[in-house]
Amino acid sequence: MIHVKTTIDRPDADAVSRLAKFSSATIHEAQGRKGALSSKIKPIDRSMSFCGPAVTVRCAPRDNLMLQVAIHYAEAGDVILAAAGEFEEAGTFGDVLGNAMKAKGLAGLVTDSGVRDTQDLIELGLPVFSGSISIKGTVKETIGPINHPVVFGDEIIYPGDVLRGDADGVVVVRKDELEEVIRLSQERDDAERDLIRRYHEGGTTIELCNLTEVLKAKGLLVEDASR
Repeated sequence: MIHVKTTIDRPDADAVSRLAKFSSATIHEAQGRKGALSSKIKPIDRSMSFCGPAVTVRCAPRDNLMLQVAIHYAEAGDVILAAAGEFEEAGTFGDVLGNAMKAKGLAGLVTDSGVRDTQDLIELGLPVFSGSISIKGTVKETIGPINHPVVFGDEIIYPGDVLRGDADGVVVVRKDELEEVIRLSQERDDAERDLIRRYHEGGTTIELCNLTEVLKAKGLLVEDASR
């Protein structure tokens, strides 16, 4: 098996930019409530946000050898997704590798393992999303695959799939579904903005969410305050 695939099919940069306008939650809902990575994966700072094609790497727990190799082969705009078996008790990534990624123009890091040097990474401005924060060191021992499909939480991530991360979490969009998901996300965003407007004009949740018949069918009883 070839460990490192250096050529991947990246999506159009303009399409990635258009997807980035939408939140991770909007994208998740718009594409049929799929693609959400584990809710344990959160940014080290809530202001962090990214959108870009995935460079996938599978690392052994407490081992960041292949993560360093992935950084070497990644290209500007890529998001490195490092699967390490959800091993949280390891600081597999810190400010030194963060600066290596920043210097190459990489869009962000997502890992189900731990990271450290978080204050330095926040100041650096590199979006970092992880399963934990841990100061425990790692080794550089185990060879693994780069730009092969990886299992990350409940999702299979293929190299070139688009990852969108923000304060709420990370969602993946298949590259061959990108344009359709952008369209559906825009429709959902427009509908929600209209709903918010109608709330401010005096509409109620039961009325605007069409809950009257649903609640009646379920037998909801409400006290009659007029008595």
